[in-house]
Amino acid sequence: MKLFEYMGKEIFARFGLPVPKGRMAATPDEAAQAAEEIGGPVVIKSQVLSGKRGKAGGIKFANNPQGAKEAAQELLSMTIQGLPVEILLVEEKLQIDRELYLAITIDSAAKQPVLMASVYGGMDIEEVADEHIIKKYLDVELGMQNFMASDVVRSLGIPLNSPHGKELVKVINSLYELFIRKDAELVEINPLVISKGRVIAADSKLTIDDEALYRQADLPRAEERTKAEKAAHDLGLSFVELDGDIGVMANGAGITMGTLDTITYYGGRPANFLDAGGGTGTEGTAKALELILSRNPKSIIINIFGGITRCDDVASALATVKKTRGIPVPVVIRLVGTNQEAGRVILKDIGIEAYDFMQDAVKKAVELAGGN
Repeated sequence: MKLFEYMGKEIFARFGLPVPKGRMAATPDEAAQAAEEIGGPVVIKSQVLSGKRGKAGGIKFANNPQGAKEAAQELLSMTIQGLPVEILLVEEKLQIDRELYLAITIDSAAKQPVLMASVYGGMDIEEVADEHIIKKYLDVELGMQNFMASDVVRSLGIPLNSPHGKELVKVINSLYELFIRKDAELVEINPLVISKGRVIAADSKLTIDDEALYRQADLPRAEERTKAEKAAHDLGLSFVELDGDIGVMANGAGITMGTLDTITYYGGRPANFLDAGGGTGTEGTAKALELILSRNPKSIIINIFGGITRCDDVASALATVKKTRGIPVPVVIRLVGTNQEAGRVILKDIGIEAYDFMQDAVKKAVELAGGN
């Protein structure tokens, strides 16, 4: 479970991590009041569970309450990566003297937590070369020791006997305590700011292990799915919205991921991940298709390797949607497996030819969407 930035910072504060002065706002008037209470220039941040909100225009600055109100009006009308902005965090604007990166997460290959730090904070960490990221693997039996935190601070080029060095050691120790006690999968501060002699968590990312939520009753809950993703969840379908224009449906997580990768390989951009699963049936498949159409794709690729899923069920569902609702974009289907001949007959009746190979079907879908 991902938490909003404001939720993460509330938890940070509980563990003694320094955070900026801030207030929540759900309306422009509340943003203005928050700015007045904080005093001085403020930053207004949209609260959405997605990255790159700054690049999407989801962060604005204001010098006074009226400016904060106007910025809030604009932000609350936005949608960022399919997520409507419904709440804002108004914070003091920090003077940034230096930006660092600090995080603890689980390394699934090493099967243990790893502390990561870098002097290149304030940017997409994925774009930072690996040699510029300090990594220290942590033994959960031993925990975080002062000498470990001190080693990381030294590696960042910050003297341990400086005020900043001492504060950073405390921050690293507190971050690990939070990570362990709250069953976190990720605790990230980007950037960790040095401002006028203070060390401050200017941002927060906190992801909690879903399987441990039963013992974290004091934590707030955040819904990270979009409206369409929630509808799919209620139908028992695995659906994730993406930012492309080719609708995707397949029967199984592996084959769906393979389809997405193949679309990208041929120069296309998938609009969604939709694993219709096995044995979904005609009605479930029809609802899955309606979810895809809600993304307004330029073309749709359906990739079915039928085992439990019967090819004639998929074909019947496609025919039902086409006849009752209509499908305003081209559909390409790869249909192989159980009852494939019966399914192909149904498709032929509605003017759709089935492909034998995924690559051929994907190339056609990309071409129809205006790609290569």
